[in-house]
Amino acid sequence: MKDDALSCPAYEAIQILQEKWVLHIISTLLEGPRGFNELGREIGGCNPTTLAQRLERLEALGLVSKTVCSVMPPRSSYELTDSGKELRSVIEAIHNWGKKHLVALPLVQIA
Repeated sequence: MKDDALSCPAYEAIQILQEKWVLHIISTLLEGPRGFNELGREIGGCNPTTLAQRLERLEALGLVSKTVCSVMPPRSSYELTDSGKELRSVIEAIHNWGKKHLVALPLVQIA
């Protein structure tokens, strides 16, 4: 079963999207390009090291592109690639499902 899971496209996609902050980053970038600090402020709560690691991973996967502006001090801008933009329907589907099915549920505390 484990070998089957590793070759399943849905399994691979979930492994990427479940990483902490990834959906927040992609959702924010769906609104348009952002600088590093701007992105950090908009998603809130993510420390700069983690944000840099997630952006680097998403860039390596071809979901995000980074542009370095040649100004002083140098600035980086991040935006979704066409492949990253295709996640819009996935994120909207998750949002709509949660809105429909989870809003009325009480929060469950795990001991």
